[in-house]
Amino acid sequence: MTVLERQGQAAKSAGRTLAIAGTAKKNAALEAIARALIEKQDLWLAANAEDVAAAKEAGIRPAMLDRLTLTPERIADIVAGVRQVAALPDPIGVVTKMETRPNGLIIGRRRVPLGVIAIIFEARPNVTVDAAALCLKSGNACILRGGKEAIRSNRAVAELMRGALESVGLSADCVSLVQDTSHETADELMNLTAYVDVLIPRGGANLIRSIAKNASVPVIRTGEGVCHVYIDSEADLDMGAKILYNAKCSRPSVCNAAECVLVAQDVAAEFFKKALPLLKEKNVELRCDEAALSLIGGDAVAAAEADWDAEYDDYILAVHIVKDAAEAIDFINTHGTGHSESIITKNYFTAQHFLDAVDAAAVYVNASTRFTDGGEFGLGAEIGISTQKMHARGPMGLEEMTSCKYVIYGEGQVRE
Repeated sequence: MTVLERQGQAAKSAGRTLAIAGTAKKNAALEAIARALIEKQDLWLAANAEDVAAAKEAGIRPAMLDRLTLTPERIADIVAGVRQVAALPDPIGVVTKMETRPNGLIIGRRRVPLGVIAIIFEARPNVTVDAAALCLKSGNACILRGGKEAIRSNRAVAELMRGALESVGLSADCVSLVQDTSHETADELMNLTAYVDVLIPRGGANLIRSIAKNASVPVIRTGEGVCHVYIDSEADLDMGAKILYNAKCSRPSVCNAAECVLVAQDVAAEFFKKALPLLKEKNVELRCDEAALSLIGGDAVAAAEADWDAEYDDYILAVHIVKDAAEAIDFINTHGTGHSESIITKNYFTAQHFLDAVDAAAVYVNASTRFTDGGEFGLGAEIGISTQKMHARGPMGLEEMTSCKYVIYGEGQVRE
């Protein structure tokens, strides 16, 4: 048996106990984790400083370095998130349907944990805690596999969480970290069907597509974020410029950041006069089609075909001019990843058609795509943004991390 198989076996066993632990025990574990992160944050910060130093030496991009870096303020936010999860209603045991059949059988449907959830993610040590907290509250054991850039940070915080679990009488193996960050171990984890019930990748498009292609464990695809903002011919252009700036620049390395702006040709020249000064504040590189390039000129470069499908995770924005909303919708449905799309318009009917016709998990009218988030949607924390259509779509909160079982009460009924 390999190291990972033993880890999976331990998680499976711990998960069975966690599934019936009850709300009070799970909340006690989450509070113990929150206290440990505050009281021992110096250990986590010291480990993270080593990761950051190594990443700088390796020449990691600034946007990715920002994802990797922890501060006391960020840890305080992470701790607040753990306590927020503890305060959320427990989905486990909730009966979603109950009816009496003509033969007298009472048949109900009850929420239960998925089981063991494996999560493969990149250089974001906060994900280690967010994922563990959500899995614990929803009664799921988790096996976490982060990227090599954050391995010291992840090891430190995983040990803090495991100790907190034991302090309240739960198995440390409810949360475990894959210590080896090699591709071989990732491949083994995504095919650990004997122990892992579902795999959730969190990271860039290449990671997610590779896992979806190679995994034999069921995969929930999350986070592929080629998001668009469409500026309609009847848009409030000042509003549109501010929304685009927020969608692109507030945090370009996250999956709900805009990667492409589509502009109706009738308002393109006027819109660029309003939007370009804002984008220049962050030195956003513009990659434009021929029509946009002729209007913007020296402040932009010509787009390649690959730019229409690119998730930059950086201060780069693709710019495409379209004839009208119909062309914008067609472009989005061709090049989008089903994450988040936004239209800026004052025309109610155009907005409604956009909502109906665009195929994405979250579709906005006159608002930034950056709101696609479990906290902003009132779900508390989230495990990711699902871009698929089965079981869960959009921000995945606690309810999306459960399955159902049927429970049947009888009084001696037998089938004829």
